[in-house]
Amino acid sequence: MLAVASVGVFMAFLDATIVNIAFPSIRHSFRTAGIADVSWVLNAYNVVFAAFLVIGGQFADVLGRRRMFIFALTLFTAAYGLCAVSGSLGLLIAARIAQAIGAATVVPCSLAIVMEAFPARERSHAVALWTAVAALAAGVGPSVGGVLVSAADWRLVFLVNLPIGVIGIVLASRALIESRAPGRRRIPDMFGALMLAAVIAALTLAIVQGNAWGWTSARVLALFAAMLVLGAAFVWRCSWHRLPVLDLALFRARGFALANGVTVIAGAGFFAYTLANVLFLTGVWRYSILDSGLAMTPGPIVAVLVAVPASRLVDRFGHRAVLVPALLIWAGGMIFFATTLASRPAFASEWLPGMAMLGAGAGGAFPTASSAAVNSAPGERFATATAINSVARQVGAVLGVALLIAILGSGASASGVSAFQHVWLFAACCFAVATALAVALVVTHAPADRPTREVVVGAPTADPALPPTATSRALPLRRAPETDDGELLAPRLLLAPQSDAEFLGAVPVFAPLSAAVREEIATVATNVRVAAGDWLFRQGDRGDGVYVVRAGHLEVVMDMATSEETLGTFTRGAVLGELAVLADAPRSA
Repeated sequence: MLAVASVGVFMAFLDATIVNIAFPSIRHSFRTAGIADVSWVLNAYNVVFAAFLVIGGQFADVLGRRRMFIFALTLFTAAYGLCAVSGSLGLLIAARIAQAIGAATVVPCSLAIVMEAFPARERSHAVALWTAVAALAAGVGPSVGGVLVSAADWRLVFLVNLPIGVIGIVLASRALIESRAPGRRRIPDMFGALMLAAVIAALTLAIVQGNAWGWTSARVLALFAAMLVLGAAFVWRCSWHRLPVLDLALFRARGFALANGVTVIAGAGFFAYTLANVLFLTGVWRYSILDSGLAMTPGPIVAVLVAVPASRLVDRFGHRAVLVPALLIWAGGMIFFATTLASRPAFASEWLPGMAMLGAGAGGAFPTASSAAVNSAPGERFATATAINSVARQVGAVLGVALLIAILGSGASASGVSAFQHVWLFAACCFAVATALAVALVVTHAPADRPTREVVVGAPTADPALPPTATSRALPLRRAPETDDGELLAPRLLLAPQSDAEFLGAVPVFAPLSAAVREEIATVATNVRVAAGDWLFRQGDRGDGVYVVRAGHLEVVMDMATSEETLGTFTRGAVLGELAVLADAPRSA
């Protein structure tokens, strides 16, 4: 399941870097379009990805992660093919929008599938492997893109992912099992996502066209005004919607707000200089696309090598102690480029040391800022905090590319060193501002591995593996007490004598119901005992009931002719089988 889920995230993160290398080739194919117009090949993708990333995960929780993963991966793969055959810039941008919708759903589905597949004790390791696949994709993107564009042109960059996507779809349909989030399901705020996309698009268009239309022209001012009005309306909508695109309550935590601020600003500098470096290598140093891709590769490699020891330093010294030096190194790398690089190529003596500094800064700053954002949020909001931080990074990408186009101008000045010096200094300023925010960053939320105090209520049954009868009398389950700073320690469902109705009250799907309704459900519910090695149901069986695990655990097994492979485990409180009942469909596993 980890391998199949990683196919989707590999494609998504490969796309994030490989298209930058193909940008000069795309621009050459559409010579009548200016650099501002061609920049929408990147910006349209980033805008839509940022707007739909959160609700992509929300739809997966509502409709099923396996179902949405396969749908999104199919859309993502089909959009790759459409990009490859696009005969006009408008069609290419439209295909990139479809691609972004698929990617915005694939990434959260992929992570959720991994989180669901592994038991809690192995989950951190699984997520680390998932992240390593994403880092690998981002690292090999420049060199792979250079090879593909050199072999043909930019269309091959999109064609190469088609077989990968098809393989991923086939494997996902066979190996993945369906799962959904527990508790009450609500429809995500699609209209809110469209509002967020409109806000970011209006701001981006105003920045990109500022030079051409005039910064004080009616069109540019109208776009800025629309951005402000829509932004205010979007914030207001998020303040009352039951399932908002952005959970504003999380931003009340100072650490969460500052960490995401660092991500946006540093992201703008990062994505601005990343594209600028490609244009500099091909336009000023006259490197080929292949040479440019290879020249860009050392940065991601250094970033991956730095990220692991940086995370260990965070555990020992805290987020601020790592984030501030990393941002300063990042800014230093940009200043080094701005004051050193000239029109004469000097890869070993000038370019390589600068790329090493940039890689070290990115590898230390980006993961640390993300970790600070997630650790500043309550433990049960881990997934939401991660998604919002990803949105912040994509917003930074949009702003970075838009401001790059504004700094370079119409393209006439893009062949001179001075224009790129301005971009590098702009990126250095971004990292300096991010450093100022990082100095004030304090992560106060208790770490997840803090010891839990257990409160055992009632006397144990004679055999803890057997559920008590419906007539058992006991106090309801209690949560763990609060810590000294008011934070709830991780709650644990403790096996104690309790009635069926009381047990259902601790299960998220049934908890919102009234006590009377839960009592009614308990009177018609039946306890089912499954011995080790027996089947509760098989894939393809009729969906005739919903099950809740009361005690012990159930394994999801792939039954093959030669062996059996365990794909996942359901433990106490897990609900399974409701998808088949609601959809009137056979069992999916």
